[in-house]
Amino acid sequence: MIKRVVDFFGEERYASQRRRLFYLALVLIVIADFLVPREHAEYLWDRLPGWSAVYGFVSCVLLIFVSKFLGHQGGLMRREDYYD
Repeated sequence: MIKRVVDFFGEERYASQRRRLFYLALVLIVIADFLVPREHAEYLWDRLPGWSAVYGFVSCVLLIFVSKFLGHQGGLMRREDYYD
């Protein structure tokens, strides 16, 4: 059982099925966000359906770009043979 799961997430031949599964999960999360009651939202943007998904995606992309910038331009990343 675990071998099938590892193969599904590791092998290239399952890439299209994996991508469809992830897109389906994203769509289900956004649809579920429309079903959440909004009467106790404290801020205006909390009342927007899909806000959490958009906020999480933008935060993740921003985190990746900032870390790449710090690694390449900030001097945190070293050559592979730096300690040799």
